[in-house]
Amino acid sequence: MAGPSHDPSLYRPRDIVPVRRALVSVSDKSDLLVLAAALAEAGVEIVSTGSTAATIRDAGYAVTDVASITGFPESLGGRVKTLHPSVHAGLLADLRLEDHERQLAELGIAPFELVVVNLYPFVETVASGAQGDDVVEQIDIGGPAMVRASAKNYANVAIVVSPESYPAVLEAIAAGGTSLVQRRELAARAFAHTAAYDRAVSTWFAEETLAEEGDLPEHLTIRAERLETLRYGENSHQRAALYSRAGGHGIAQATQLQGKEMSYNNYVDADAALRAAFDLVKPAVAIIKHANPCGIAIAAPQALDPIASAHLRAHECDPVSAFGGVIAANRTVTLKMAENLRDIFTEVIVAPDFEPEALEVFKLKKNLRVLRLPADWRQEPMDVRLVSGGLLLQDADRFPGEVESLVDGWQLVTGERPADEDLMNLSFAWKTCRAVKSNAIVLAKASATVGIGMGQVNRVDSCRLAVERAGDRAAGSVAASDAFFPFADGVQVLLDAGVRTIIQPGGSVRDEEVIDAVRAAGATMYFTGERHFFH
Repeated sequence: MAGPSHDPSLYRPRDIVPVRRALVSVSDKSDLLVLAAALAEAGVEIVSTGSTAATIRDAGYAVTDVASITGFPESLGGRVKTLHPSVHAGLLADLRLEDHERQLAELGIAPFELVVVNLYPFVETVASGAQGDDVVEQIDIGGPAMVRASAKNYANVAIVVSPESYPAVLEAIAAGGTSLVQRRELAARAFAHTAAYDRAVSTWFAEETLAEEGDLPEHLTIRAERLETLRYGENSHQRAALYSRAGGHGIAQATQLQGKEMSYNNYVDADAALRAAFDLVKPAVAIIKHANPCGIAIAAPQALDPIASAHLRAHECDPVSAFGGVIAANRTVTLKMAENLRDIFTEVIVAPDFEPEALEVFKLKKNLRVLRLPADWRQEPMDVRLVSGGLLLQDADRFPGEVESLVDGWQLVTGERPADEDLMNLSFAWKTCRAVKSNAIVLAKASATVGIGMGQVNRVDSCRLAVERAGDRAAGSVAASDAFFPFADGVQVLLDAGVRTIIQPGGSVRDEEVIDAVRAAGATMYFTGERHFFH
């Protein structure tokens, strides 16, 4: 259906609009009283609702309740308060038209020249872990209606949706009124604000459907806002920027405590480091280079400083590759760990927190970027990847936290069941190989990597690379493979190097050939029945 139309010749030009009446209804009350004071000083009538009106009134400023204008009390627990012609006619009247001006006069409705509205904290409520009706109650109805009405009528109304816009708008009011250019810019921000809000609501419903029905959403909308423009992308000729996804709680929301500005590659590697370190329940550290681990370890038993121990053990895996690496720790970084890093060139370190003394040590490494994770950080439940013309969505590949829940699902296909300590080491290797680009082979001892083979186009080359990296440490280690061995040549490389226990998904047409090779070496092998490719 077509909307209403008007003869262009009927429109009267209107640029500067003095503000005599403002509608203020905000969930985010930052600088609300600064706004109220400035409007009161300028002689602007303030019309408001609920807690916003109470806050303004309690501060000693005059305020008119919306209910006194509509003649209708706020009802249904606040669900209905501004949805009324006495409000929306004042928002939508186009005073460039004599007919609209006449109708307002006949109806006894005064127009608004300024509307300050921000919406219920839906995104924040979802991020807090709230569920069901608690989330639904934060779906704003009247707020978006007022914002959209005011933005549509930007020729006459200035719509403000963020406290960040208060200073410029108040300056304009003090100078005589808002300009058409300013109102148009505010309208553009307002429509972006409501569009993002609707996307957040739509995404939540889609995720709820996914959780309850097990089906992927028919429609997927991803909202992201630019946080910063980066110096360049993966290479110096590529443009790049960092965007924050609505409701996000990951590396994009980390707080940088010191160091040079983050680069595109820094963010990619820091995210990969989190993936590697936070799969592990015990204190753990991962060191990443070019999105691949060059060392992952958990703390040694009875270590006096567990996270410092985990770092030293991870570093020992491949000290050469660790030069210029990115580090993630899944516990607070201690002074001891910081001292261990004093003479090691590191690009980025990211952790849940840092001891104050550790930060003092890091200040001596001015180029080191130190990132603290947001308090609500958690691993994402879904993975999204852009492809040309679209995107791919999948469940995130995650492990259960308890070792026992892993071991119970494994099949011992040859050899003897290892001791419990060795099973924990095998579980560590199996978990860490998920963080390695396919084809992935991890050699581990005492829950620390000693050799990693990654990103090769055949599995036997990954086995050779892992053994070469491990050197003498390969003897007596356990090996994990992210997918089955298509031939026995790969496991033979491992067995010849002294590997005594192997874990892999199984499922090859040559499984029996592979099992026979392990049996002939007197070694042990488990099948997990589940692969962990990482591309």
